[in-house]
Amino acid sequence: MRKSKDINELLEGGGERLTDLKNRSRARAAVLARVLEVLPPPLAAAVVSAGIDTRRLTVGVASAAWAARLRYLSEMLRTRVGESLQVDIQTVRIKVVQPPPDWRRAGG
Repeated sequence: MRKSKDINELLEGGGERLTDLKNRSRARAAVLARVLEVLPPPLAAAVVSAGIDTRRLTVGVASAAWAARLRYLSEMLRTRVGESLQVDIQTVRIKVVQPPPDWRRAGG
């Protein structure tokens, strides 16, 4: 029988796939933090996720109503987030997503 490992031990050791996953998670967290910083508080409270892939910023929000409001700020998000992260963002996609069960921000 193999000795079970603590989850922290697994995450610390990692492998190539786990290292890649951790790096992508950190990158998405940085994008989400920047999106939340540039938005007005009521809109920021509705944002569930954010990430950049192939020069497209995708922002996940908790409802269609918030998505409609956020679409008006797409250009501002594109320029501010792109400049601060030094990424050439060409397009912004606003997407309605199912928030995780523990998501407890106002508007969610």
